[in-house]
Amino acid sequence: MSAPSFSSSPTDPPVASAGSPSKPSLDSLSANRLSGHYADYFATPEQLEWYALMAVDKSDNIMSICRDVPHDSILDVGAGDGAVLNRLDRLDFGTRLCAVDISESGLRALKSKAWKHLEEGRPFDGYAIPYPDQSFDLVVLSHVIEHVEHPRILLREAARVGRHVYIEVPLEFNRTNRRLKGDFKIDATGHINFYNPALIRLLIQSSGLNVLRQEVRHFTPKAYTRGRGRKGMLNYWIKETALRLNRGFASTWFNYHCGILCKRESV
Repeated sequence: MSAPSFSSSPTDPPVASAGSPSKPSLDSLSANRLSGHYADYFATPEQLEWYALMAVDKSDNIMSICRDVPHDSILDVGAGDGAVLNRLDRLDFGTRLCAVDISESGLRALKSKAWKHLEEGRPFDGYAIPYPDQSFDLVVLSHVIEHVEHPRILLREAARVGRHVYIEVPLEFNRTNRRLKGDFKIDATGHINFYNPALIRLLIQSSGLNVLRQEVRHFTPKAYTRGRGRKGMLNYWIKETALRLNRGFASTWFNYHCGILCKRESV
């Protein structure tokens, strides 16, 4: 197959249909802060190693939850370094893959990977997705919505360009999250929105999408033991046991991840 293309400038005009919504009006401070925070988000070997580790469970969740809907063409929105999409590519989950991200370092890392089915990777402004209506079978936003200042704008855009949308977020709105006990401060994760299963479901539904399937998932032990050893494994088993006994109770107290398959409401 021909080599995938990579746009080099985030100012490239979007290839959108006449029905595409205009860009949201964002003040320059918030726009600069957003792009600046992620400029070098994928620049170090340690970061890339971590994203590769987390991509295994994220891609498994996509394949498990989305296996029964068409997925030949997939757009990964907020693809970062492409770790999740690249694993889908290696497992032949999809035959036409595209990616967009706001991070130049992410797109450089994505470009450096070996691909079988990638058509292109493009920069975008975080909201206006540069594709015509209904261009893809499946649009993926895996661990993206928690970073976004205007999540409903991005969710509606995803539903515009895709026939189905898969969303995954961390469930951080719980009783043991120390970040919720004081005033907000941006940290290295870049998370500015916090969800539990009900909140993310309501956000999706209030954006004009129907929820088809929703599941609370837990990452494998490797995510816990990396750099933490036995302490990390103990933390994993406490959370895994709670999840097996009572999923509602568990997500009230601990961080997990929620995958949701949805599609735009019929007009």
